[in-house]
Amino acid sequence: MIIGFIGLGHMGYPMACNLLKNKQIVIVYDKSEDALINASHMGAQTVNSIAEVAQAADIVITMLPTPEVVQKVMIDPDGIFKNAKEGTLIIDCSSSDPHLANDLAAEANFLDLKMLDAPVSGGVPGATAGTLTFMVGGFKEHFEEARPVLSYMGSNIVHCGPSGTGQVAKLCNNLLLGVSTVAVSESMSLGAKLGLDPKILAGIINTSSGRCWVSEVYNPYPNVVETSPASNDFKGGFATDLMIKDLNLVLNAAYSAEQPLPMAALSKQVFQFISRQGDGTLDITSVIKMFKHDKM
Repeated sequence: MIIGFIGLGHMGYPMACNLLKNKQIVIVYDKSEDALINASHMGAQTVNSIAEVAQAADIVITMLPTPEVVQKVMIDPDGIFKNAKEGTLIIDCSSSDPHLANDLAAEANFLDLKMLDAPVSGGVPGATAGTLTFMVGGFKEHFEEARPVLSYMGSNIVHCGPSGTGQVAKLCNNLLLGVSTVAVSESMSLGAKLGLDPKILAGIINTSSGRCWVSEVYNPYPNVVETSPASNDFKGGFATDLMIKDLNLVLNAAYSAEQPLPMAALSKQVFQFISRQGDGTLDITSVIKMFKHDKM
């Protein structure tokens, strides 16, 4: 079996590496020449176009930044749909729009292709360790076909329901991630401002009722959690501009469902403020700069 992988960014590259570490045959494409070189050093076969990946692969995995890019990669003349072999399984791991996921799955089915929306949670640490959570929408039989491949990259693989439901789960998760990142940033900044050692405060929070994934694993206060991007000048991880994209998707979905989301809306505004200051490519933990004004 040949696995195609399109999109070798912060998440896609370690995911592809885990496939290679599990002795899978992997053909990759990315717009970045450096990403292709790095992947080739890990043992991947590199090609020059999306079409070449689709033509060669039995399974195609995509990890792309926006719904617009997902749609283009799928439906353009040199994209996956026009070039994949009949029966190819397509697994889109991007964070995207539930309605788009449903539409693309219907089109894939019409073309005798099989498609799953399978966004992930766990961040770059989870992608590197192969412990991602996959939230999968699509036909159950296609999910079972994909499960062995997904297990090379993740430890929690969940069938959420029909096409689009994987994206619904992802948006709900990222809503909470965005809000909790802002909240933990406020809490940590207040404690430090009032004279409490940030590491002591984090230890208290993480053994008390305020404990959450952000406070424990991804703390936004620099040098509290050494593996958090906050301890690496906010580099790597989950870019602020991508969180803004996800929260826009959340709010669009909420609008169509007439569901009020005041905390999501406010958090998006906070992240947009950070982006307007020029830090949109930095990790979401950089939002703490809005609350902590001394030098980091």
